[in-house]
Amino acid sequence: MNTLIVINDAPYGTEKAYNGLRLAMALQRDHPDVHVHIFLMADAVACALPHQTTAQGYYNIERMMRSVVGKGGVIKACGTCADARGIRNLQLIEGIEISNMEALAQWAVNADKVFTF
Repeated sequence: MNTLIVINDAPYGTEKAYNGLRLAMALQRDHPDVHVHIFLMADAVACALPHQTTAQGYYNIERMMRSVVGKGGVIKACGTCADARGIRNLQLIEGIEISNMEALAQWAVNADKVFTF
């Protein structure tokens, strides 16, 4: 099964990115036959930036993203959204790449389930 998770919100401030990544990690843990694809849009493109420092005991989006990628998940960030926020040329977390609407559209067509956060 192919699952697409679209995240639209900043890594911190709300828990949308956190909850989307929690779902991705639960799918990978409990359903190894599910292919997880995550597309970052709008302020969520900041989730792809490395060197995140959070308070002790607070969730860390970077660690969660690395976990998803490390277990075979595919994560892409919207290039237009990255451009609008001036981060296209910044280093991203290893395994995450800048992408486009055509790739998101193809993932949506191929997905058996789509979730948005």
